[in-house]
Order: sequence, then C-alpha cells, then structure tokens
Amino acid sequence: MAGCSAGGAPDRAAPVAQPSTASSPAASGTGIQKPPAVDPAWPRWGFTHTGVSANNVTERFERDASRALAQTPMLQNQHIMGFGALNPEPRPGEFFWEDLDSRTNLMRQSGGTPVITLCCAPDWMKGGPEGPTEESAWAEHLEDAPYPEHFDDFAKLSAAVATRYPDVKYFMVWNELKGFWKDHSKPADFKGYTELYNKVYDAVKAVRPDAEIGGPYIGFDSNRTGDSELRGPWGVVNQNALDAFEYWFKNKKGADFIVVDGASLTDAHELLPDAFGALGKFSAVTAWLRAKAGDLPVWWSEWYFVPEDGTTWPEAKRIAVQAASMIEFARSGAATALYWNPQTKEGACQACMWDPRTGALLPTGRLVSDFARWFPAGAELEQVASSDPKVRVLAQPRRLVMVNTADTKVTTTVDGKEFALKPYEIRWSDR
Repeated sequence: MAGCSAGGAPDRAAPVAQPSTASSPAASGTGIQKPPAVDPAWPRWGFTHTGVSANNVTERFERDASRALAQTPMLQNQHIMGFGALNPEPRPGEFFWEDLDSRTNLMRQSGGTPVITLCCAPDWMKGGPEGPTEESAWAEHLEDAPYPEHFDDFAKLSAAVATRYPDVKYFMVWNELKGFWKDHSKPADFKGYTELYNKVYDAVKAVRPDAEIGGPYIGFDSNRTGDSELRGPWGVVNQNALDAFEYWFKNKKGADFIVVDGASLTDAHELLPDAFGALGKFSAVTAWLRAKAGDLPVWWSEWYFVPEDGTTWPEAKRIAVQAASMIEFARSGAATALYWNPQTKEGACQACMWDPRTGALLPTGRLVSDFARWFPAGAELEQVASSDPKVRVLAQPRRLVMVNTADTKVTTTVDGKEFALKPYEIRWSDR
C-alpha cells in the first residue's frame, strides 16, 4: 500500500450480521447499514496529504488549489513526520514546526476539517542520532517504532502537537502498526502498540480533553486462503490483524473512533472475483468492526483498489472502481474514508486530486468532492435499485449516483427513469 512506504517523506450501532460469507450490500443491491449517530454536517470523505501537496509548489498555486478544494470542504489528514513533514522534534524538547504549520495552514485556507496522524517518531526515539533526520535515513528508518523506553517521549510529543493545533479535533495514533508488525505471516506486537497508544491517549486527553482520538490504524490485509473468521468471495482477512484489533480494543484506555485501512487486493495482487466484486471486502470488514465496536464510528484511514504489480487500468475503469468502493463505504455504515492522495509537483498524475500545473480538481478530486457534498455521514440513504445489476446505485432523497461496472454500454432503469451509460460511466442525477 502507498501508506506502508516512506513514499515522498523527504520531499520538501447495533451489531450487524456476521459478514464472513455474505456478499456485500452494495454488490448485491440490498441492505443499507445505518452508521452510529453523527453530526449531519460531518464530511465523511476526505484525503491524506502525502510527500507533495499544494503547499510544496508556489504561493499562487496553493491559493488556486485551496480555492478548488474549498468549494466542497472535506477532511484533510497530515502525519507529524514523513509524508511531507520533516522531523518535528530533532532533539528532546527542541521542536521544528515549520512543515506541520504549513500543512495545517493549507487545511485552514482550503476550508478543510483537519486531522493529524500521530506518526512517525523522531530518530532519537528509535535508536538513531539526535538532530534533523538525514535524507538517507528516511526510507530505511521512517517506519521504525519508538523503543519502549521512549513511549513516554512520543506521548509528550503527541501532546505538544495537540496543544499547538487547538483547532485540530481528530487524531489518529500511529500508522499500520509500523515497526510493530514487520512480518505479517506472524502475530503483530499488539501489546507494544497498545502500550504506546494508551500513553498517547492519556497524554493528549490531559492537555486537550476535547480531542477525539482513534486507533489502532491496522491494515486489514487479506489472502486467497487461510484460517480466519472473516472471509468472503474477495478472500480471507489475515487473522493476525483481527487478533491485534481484538487485543487493542479490549485493552485500550479509550477511543472516540475506530481506525483501519486495507486494500481490496489479496497479498498476491489478486482481485477476487474481479475488480468490482473484490470491493465487497470493505463492507465485510466494516460490518465486522461495527459488530465488535458498537457505536464507535469506523474510519478507513486509507483504502486501495488498484493492483500494485505494474498493471495499468484505463482511467475510466480506475475512477469507476473508486466510485464503487465509496458506495461500499457509504452503504456499509462507515463514518469516514480518507483517500491517500499520490500528489505530484508536475506532469501527468492519473490518481491525483488536483492538476499539478493549475490546481484545478482532476476526476479523482471531483469524485471525492461530489461524494462529500451529496453523501456526508448524516445523509439519509434510500434503497434504489438498478434493473441491470451491472449498474450500482447510491441514493439520497435529492440526488443519486450510478456506476456502470461493465466495459460495455448498459441501458438500465433506475428510480423510474431509463439511462444509457457508457462503459464504466459514472452518472449523477437529481431525483
């Protein structure tokens, strides 16, 4: 996954039915899971800033991109170290806030709801030297966890971050168990992570009782086969991830929301039974989490749906699969889904949110913005079917979106109207 790498770092409810064998609501066209009660204005959708963002180009470009994003405010997430931010505490008690200040200012300027991920740790907390992080050390050590003797130091840093940015309400603790789960064929060090999480939770709540904190930010990776309580046509979730979640959930000091991430692909880059059918994993995992966590909102901090083995899809297919995945999240009752934005400074960028040359929103940015506008977390979803099952539909009282999952033209009746959709077309319609 993009979130698993150092990519770009140095770049200045009530329980639901057991989901193990059922097809997803979005895929089958039946069932909408109500999420826990949330603010109707909650954006639900958003994105994570990575190695490059609008503040890494020019002041004019930042203004242009901010204006485009501000048309539909959404959640915006930034890590405290890596992914566009340099070491925030190069020496104990000595802080470098320039990069985080720049990114949080970008969030404010573009009308975003800011989120901060409390990851990663300065070098001196994990066996490295004091001082600014050397460029050569980013890729090799960014994902290392702090040593247990420095858990308190990382908690103090997290509290300092929460104090410096009082307008940031939401904090996610760590990222994909980095350093706590190096071999996914074996159990994670979930006890170590939970100890770190609890220290961070206490430290942040002590200085910011209003802050909302979520974990454990585990990657729910899956395989073709295996022993696991969570499985479906899309594959089998790694039982080690489920065990880590269970331990954290039972032993956490507290949490205001649940955080996970994952891909619709198996570890062998398979999409089972196909690119659209594999998306059922997102609904199944959300249902499993909601059955375990009750009323705690479920956040997807990252999600992936495109093979990472060099396969290239036509843009129409890529964006259609993304839209269908967002339908899965909405229908399954997920509270939030953050798109991992692989932004670049220049050149073509198929999956970027905005044009690296002009700051104008690209198809991905427009798609996320449209979902943020019409399907915030408090939106009332209505059951609307398509006469052709190849077309997936998400509807609220005033608006609906259709996605043709076929590589051929499809004519279908939706909401009493007939529509002719091009291959992989996404069509929005008033009701």
